[in-house]
Amino acid sequence: MAKPDPALLAPARYPATCTIATRYGDLDTNRHINNIAMAAMFEDARVRFQLGLAAEGELPLFMIVSFGIEYLSQAHYPEAITFHSAVTGHGRSSITLLQLAVQGTAPVALATSVMVLTDGSRPVPLPDHWAPALTRLGLSG
Repeated sequence: MAKPDPALLAPARYPATCTIATRYGDLDTNRHINNIAMAAMFEDARVRFQLGLAAEGELPLFMIVSFGIEYLSQAHYPEAITFHSAVTGHGRSSITLLQLAVQGTAPVALATSVMVLTDGSRPVPLPDHWAPALTRLGLSG
C-alpha cells in the first residue's frame, strides 16, 4: 500500500480533536495496541465528532457505509492517543470523515469513514443548519 500524503499527517489541519486513553486490555501478544482496539478508538472519536456536529439536544443516527484504516506505526500502552478529525466531503445525506491518530508526536493511523445520516432504516438529508459546522470542520489548507 502506498504511504499517505504527508500533508494528511499534519494534526494542525484537522479542526476537531479528542484524546482517548489506551487500556492494558487493548494490547495484543506483540505488546502494541491491537488493530480491533484501534478501530474501536476511531469509532469513539468518530461518535464524539458526530455529537459535536449536531445542535444541542440532537442525537444524529449515522450508519457507516465505508471504513478503512491505514496503520502507520505501532501504538503502545499506557500513553493516550489523540484523534484529529475533519470533514473531507459531504453529499445530500452522507459525510466523509478523515481521522488522524497520533500518539505523542508520532502519527500511528489514518482512517476514512463514509457515514450516512438515517432515520434508523433509510437515509435522510443532512439538516440545513449543519452547513456552517460542515464548513468549519473541513480539512484546512
